[in-house]
Amino acid sequence: MNQAASDRTQDTPRQQLTDEQGMRLALAQAQLASSAGEVPVGAVVVKNGQVISMGRNGPIASHDPTAHAEVVALREAARILGNYRLDGCTLYVTLEPCAMCSGALLHARVDRVVFGAPDPRTGVAGSVLNLFGHAQLNHQTEVTGGVLADECGQLLKDFFRPKRMNPQPLREDALRTPDAAFAELIDYPWPPHYVNDLPSIAGLRLHYLDEGPNDAPLTWLCLHGNPAWSYLYRKMIPVWLAGGHRVVAPDLIGFGKSDKPKKDSFHQFETHRQSLLELIDRLNLQRVVLVVQDWGGILGLTLPMAAPERYQGLLVMNTTLATGEAPLSAGFLAWRDWCQSQPLFDVGKLFKRGNPGMTPQETAAYNAPFPDKGFRAALRAFPPMVPEFADSPGAAISRQAQAFWRDHWRGQTLMAIGQQDPVLGEPVMRHLQSQIQGCPEPMLVPDAGHFVQEKGRAIAQAAVRHFEP
Repeated sequence: MNQAASDRTQDTPRQQLTDEQGMRLALAQAQLASSAGEVPVGAVVVKNGQVISMGRNGPIASHDPTAHAEVVALREAARILGNYRLDGCTLYVTLEPCAMCSGALLHARVDRVVFGAPDPRTGVAGSVLNLFGHAQLNHQTEVTGGVLADECGQLLKDFFRPKRMNPQPLREDALRTPDAAFAELIDYPWPPHYVNDLPSIAGLRLHYLDEGPNDAPLTWLCLHGNPAWSYLYRKMIPVWLAGGHRVVAPDLIGFGKSDKPKKDSFHQFETHRQSLLELIDRLNLQRVVLVVQDWGGILGLTLPMAAPERYQGLLVMNTTLATGEAPLSAGFLAWRDWCQSQPLFDVGKLFKRGNPGMTPQETAAYNAPFPDKGFRAALRAFPPMVPEFADSPGAAISRQAQAFWRDHWRGQTLMAIGQQDPVLGEPVMRHLQSQIQGCPEPMLVPDAGHFVQEKGRAIAQAAVRHFEP
């Protein structure tokens, strides 16, 4: 359908329209443009009190950068009058004309232009410049501006407001690490994905990686611990992607590229568990191999019992199920005490201590999410959050998970143990092995510490062989 009003009003009386009447006709065209998803600008050409043509913005639908309302109306008026010269015509338009449209109006010899809202960015009828005010040009067009300016301007504001609103606003009680902190991370080329409407975290933005096809034979769901983030899996992800698999690696709230609540008290076992369950459901993950380590296991090992049909395998590394029934390991208690005494510890240096071969770029990447102490609430909150007693938050659900793994797990399991881990090392992992039905003899990694993923390429390759359908 021609955007101009080729079916122009034949019964419009031949009497002079007031400027307000002409502008209201143009506003009606602008509203039609808005309804079509185009920038709401409308135009009307009038001669001797008769409406000759109408036009509305249409560059998007017509794939035509020249299809501004004025140009559309001028083309139709010229067609109807049988002349590219539009002597004696007045054009009404809801927005101050740009350079292109002003040139067309002058070339068409339009007598008068009446516009509504000024355009301080591209308007050339007095805002940026006044193209119509150049006496050197061979035609002079009279210009009147500001007719129904408020109504014309409001239509534009209403159109652009939802587009300008931040679709992922930051809560007042949280911080967001600037994107610049993550620029040019070594060995981490994957684009970010975000979700900010998970009910459990009420508007906080959670970041996750999602690579590979949705219908892949396996989806590796990689859960990190404290004080890590999805960067921890950078050496394992390429192996799984090369096998044609899908990888999803979220950053827990408070870590990585996810939002960081300002208060330690936000961080609760059930909040983090529920946010992971909601993300899994949102992404409808199927044929999952759950990959866990540290807090990734403390939380992650409680997830499959909620929907066992989603899971085919478990790759478990240096972690535990904290049920509150047995004392926490001496290594963990020492770590918890150290965190309390060193609240501003250097995260990258901590990783390098167990992995001396790490480069400065890699250690900087582990520090990137935490530019100052205000971003570190999760680092402070997580060590004391490990369920220590039978009535600690998270202990009861962990006991339910323990029964699930012992009595109901039907998937495959692969365990990898970093033998240099002083916190959740081989004795802790051997105990966990006894709690997982069908768990075979672990893969031992003699030179790996707590963050086993830093030696993860060989583990990922072994896991592909172990779990390949």
